Amino acid sequence: MNVLLDTHAFIGLDSIPEKLSAHGQAICKDPANRLFLSMASVWEMQIKLNIGKLNLPRPLPEIIEWQQQNNLIEILPITLRHVYGLALMPDHHRDPFDRLIIAQAQIEGLTILSQDSEFTAYPVNVIW
Repeated sequence: MNVLLDTHAFIGLDSIPEKLSAHGQAICKDPANRLFLSMASVWEMQIKLNIGKLNLPRPLPEIIEWQQQNNLIEILPITLRHVYGLALMPDHHRDPFDRLIIAQAQIEGLTILSQDSEFTAYPVNVIW
């Protein structure tokens, strides 16, 4: 399965495992699954770090590099197709980072690992 980690799922995987569901932990540990992290999530975390709304145990670049090496997480770039996909989405959810993650999952055929119930309002596979 190709899984796009929502920002909070990525943080849970790395820093707060008790915040990631047991099912989510199993999905992330299964080597048959490919794990992706959206550049939108990296952007969101950096912004929240800058304004003091997020605290991480290590610097963000170190966390991402460690996750890429140890959990084989692939960074999903933001493409024009992803941005243009936003125009086709109903306005169920106002968070711009979440909307971009949803658009990426739709366009790339990815399943989203998230506990955000608002994601289920869109035609995308969501697991937790």
